[in-house]
Amino acid sequence: MPTIAVVDYDMGNLHSACKGLEKAGATPKVTDSATELERADAIVLPGVGAFDPAVQHLRSRHLEEPIKRAITSGKPFLGICLGLQILFEFSEEGKEPGLGIVAGTVKRFRHEPGITIPHMGWNQLELTQPNSSLWKELPANPWVYFVHSYYVEPVDSAVRAATITHGNQTVTAAIAHENLMAVQFHPEKSSTPGLQILANFVQLVESPQLSTIS
Repeated sequence: MPTIAVVDYDMGNLHSACKGLEKAGATPKVTDSATELERADAIVLPGVGAFDPAVQHLRSRHLEEPIKRAITSGKPFLGICLGLQILFEFSEEGKEPGLGIVAGTVKRFRHEPGITIPHMGWNQLELTQPNSSLWKELPANPWVYFVHSYYVEPVDSAVRAATITHGNQTVTAAIAHENLMAVQFHPEKSSTPGLQILANFVQLVESPQLSTIS
């Protein structure tokens, strides 16, 4: 079974993510050690909470450069929820610079009549990369579970793997580019589709076919 490092930086309950990975056939290892990130077969960066504390906690643990090196090396990487947002350059939620691994910003949902902020609950994905390995064995428009007030807006729309519509706003729900993948929703809380997505990621980790991110 592949060993997947689950990054611990005091930003969320890691238990459910680990249980989901275990069900998908992986051995999760919760860690804040750069050495363990290097040794692992893949990395999952989960997270809930606010943008600024997240990047501050990562930097205080000296994890920013190890994460960047792992992604550049071609190691499979999955960001979840806040773990997607902090990959970007900056956020309207805070003042800290993000990791800048993906060009773009994190924006707040606009208020409009009849929508709730945060966007919380089940929503349907529109798969903009329908052939992505993340979506194998899923229906065309799977339902997954969200809790967020902010969404990512990548500069390069080609990295967008899925979108959702909330009110009149259609926003990015997932990105994928070679070995780098990240989702705004919580796969570990998304019932059968979410477990399938985690299983697809584990299957990618077991495959030797991944190439390095450009």
